[in-house]
Amino acid sequence: MTIRAVVTGVGHYLPDRIIPNSHFEDIVDTSDEWIRSRSGIERRHFAADGQTTSQMAGLAAKAALKDAGLEPDDIDAIIVATSTPDLTFPSVATMVQNELGMTRGYGFDVQAVCAGFVFALTNANALVTSGQAKRALVIGAETFSRILDMTDRATCVLFGDGAGAIVIEAQEGSGDSSDRGILSADLNSDGRMREMLYVDGGVSTTQTSGHLRMQGNPLFRQAVGKLTETAETALKRAGLTDDDVDWIVPHQANIRIIQGTAKKMGVPMDRVIVTVQDHGNTSAASIPLALSVGRDQGKIKQGDLLVTEAIGGGLAWGAVVIRW
Repeated sequence: MTIRAVVTGVGHYLPDRIIPNSHFEDIVDTSDEWIRSRSGIERRHFAADGQTTSQMAGLAAKAALKDAGLEPDDIDAIIVATSTPDLTFPSVATMVQNELGMTRGYGFDVQAVCAGFVFALTNANALVTSGQAKRALVIGAETFSRILDMTDRATCVLFGDGAGAIVIEAQEGSGDSSDRGILSADLNSDGRMREMLYVDGGVSTTQTSGHLRMQGNPLFRQAVGKLTETAETALKRAGLTDDDVDWIVPHQANIRIIQGTAKKMGVPMDRVIVTVQDHGNTSAASIPLALSVGRDQGKIKQGDLLVTEAIGGGLAWGAVVIRW
C-alpha cells in the first residue's frame, strides 16, 4: 500500500479591482501593445485599500473547502506560500486558521517567491505521506501591488494580486504512476543569482518592506532552461515522460517563458493552462489560481496528468507531478 496526497478540492479568489494595461500609460512610458507583446498580460487584479493577503487567502481557502465538501476542523495543516504577508509575524497561515474558525491542527508559511506554491505543496505532500496530517490546505496568496515601484516600467506592469488554494487528502494508491495524487516533485535553489529578482528592503536591513527589483533579460534566459529541466526531472522520478502529460500548469510570469518551456518539452500550447493575460504575475498564487480556473473551465479533469513548474527569487525553482 502506498499513501498518496490526492487533490480533493480547489478554489480561488481575485480582488474586485481590475487594472487594464491602459492604467499604466499615464504613470510610466509604456503602452498596452508594449505590455502585451512582451509579457502576454492584458489586465491584472489589485487588492482594495485595506485588503490583506490573509483575507484573500481565507476566501480562497473557503472556496476550496466547499469544493471538497469539508469543514475547517477536517483540516490538519495549513501551509501558505507568500512573499507579501500581512505582518512580519505571525504567519498568514495562522491568520487563515483563525478566519476559518479552525480550532485544531497547525499552520505555517513558506517563502520561495514565485516558486512558493511548488515548495509549499511539496512540504504538504511530505506531511500527508508521512502520516503527520491526513488533510492539508495549501494556499498561495500575494499582494504584490504593495511592493511595486510604480516608476519602474519594467516591473510595475507585470504583477497582480490574488489567491488560490487546494485541499489534499491521504488516500491509498497502488504505488505506480496510475495513482491519483502527487506522484513526484523536484526542488532547487541557487543563492548566487539573488540579484536577478529581489526586494530592496527588509526587517534587518532597511526596516521597510522595500520594492521589487528585477533583471528581466538574465532571468528570462535562466527561466526556460531551469523550468524545462525541473519538469522533466519530476516526470522521470514518477516513471513518466513529456508524452504522458495532459496539462502543463505553469507559473504565470510571462507568455514567452510559458511558450518556450512548452516548446522545449514538446507539449503543444493547447495543453497548457494559461491565465497570465487575465491575472498577470501573482507570484505564489499563480499556480493554484491556474489550477482552479482550469478546472472551472472544464479543462482539467479527474485522471489527467499535470505538471506544475515555477521559478522565482532566490533563485528558487521546482516542479510537481500530479494525477488529478
